[in-house]
Amino acid sequence: MKIVDIRESTRPIKSDIRNAYIDFSKMTLSLVAVVTDVIREGRPVIGYGFNSNGRYGQGGLIRDRFLPRLLEADTPSMVDDSGENLDPHKIWSRLMINEKPGGHGERSVAVGTIDMAVWDAVAKIAEKPLHQLLAERYGSGTPDPRVFVYAAGGYYYPGKGLDGLRKEMESYLARGYSVVKMKIGGASLAEDCERIESVLKILGPGQQLAVDANGRFDLKTALDYGRALSQYPLFWYEEAGDPLDYELQARLGEAYQGALATGENLFSMQDARNLIRHGGMRPDRDWLQFDCALSYGLVEYLRTLEMLKEHGWSPSRCIPHGGHQMSLAIAAGLGLGGNESYPDLFQPYGGFPDGVRVQDGYVTLPPLPGIGFEGKSDLIAEMRALAN
Repeated sequence: MKIVDIRESTRPIKSDIRNAYIDFSKMTLSLVAVVTDVIREGRPVIGYGFNSNGRYGQGGLIRDRFLPRLLEADTPSMVDDSGENLDPHKIWSRLMINEKPGGHGERSVAVGTIDMAVWDAVAKIAEKPLHQLLAERYGSGTPDPRVFVYAAGGYYYPGKGLDGLRKEMESYLARGYSVVKMKIGGASLAEDCERIESVLKILGPGQQLAVDANGRFDLKTALDYGRALSQYPLFWYEEAGDPLDYELQARLGEAYQGALATGENLFSMQDARNLIRHGGMRPDRDWLQFDCALSYGLVEYLRTLEMLKEHGWSPSRCIPHGGHQMSLAIAAGLGLGGNESYPDLFQPYGGFPDGVRVQDGYVTLPPLPGIGFEGKSDLIAEMRALAN
């Protein structure tokens, strides 16, 4: 049993949208196929992966640094003790040979992309949905395929006024979402409050709004927004300041009594631990958004979950960033609090398998082997084109 080929392609996911920090007009991602020598139904088992939006494709790092390490490895260094499957932990260690500690910026995205494809292959070789495999190996033993999801959108867009924002949010609510999210920090505080109020007016019972500043604010602005947002019944106030400014996060938590969310731009267990140690995050109300596809993959995410447990945090306070099916599988298998969703953006990489619908803010994962990419026709067409 071995990996016989690994392929990468850098793909555009460009859009005219922008948040408080960046526009997405030149955004890319890396799509990876890990081809094994295991045959199922006359075809080799292939695992697929890609990185989340907001970080660019990592084709150079993947092709020049990480893939050669796997293709040059001997078989025992990548196979589990049973000899019947690949071992994601051994593969991860192989990827990180000759990598110094620290520097969790771009390489964490490259490794996370490959790691996703490896786990997809492992679950397919085991002929199980990934969420079932994770529950059996690391969770309660029984997965819960019903996962909370919220609709992320509300970006700034040329010519998009309050009517456009309301129509967008109404479309998400009509599709079954109970929580919607919009961007702030790309306009003045007064304008953002007007935008927030326009969305709050359309929400019904059991529906809530989250807001996301994408790390735009300094301490003063974060606190100014916090005071203004305190008047609204928000689901959360997300990533007010730079993700590594733990003092800002702690000061904001002292002043703002509502729920805070952050973590999507922390790319290692060590950085996540520093947030928990120094960021003033409150396990009774705040949310953690670490994204395995950007932070060295599921192998590292398991370490992060173990660290959180040691610090008194429940995995149910984790709602990952990214809107991809990998985090959905983790949520269902390991009891996370839910997952982000982009109903209309970053396609075909976001979303759910065909036929899966949001009901009362939840989706139910179908029992597809692996991560479930084969159930999404537009996405698997892109993946198979790369593999073939």
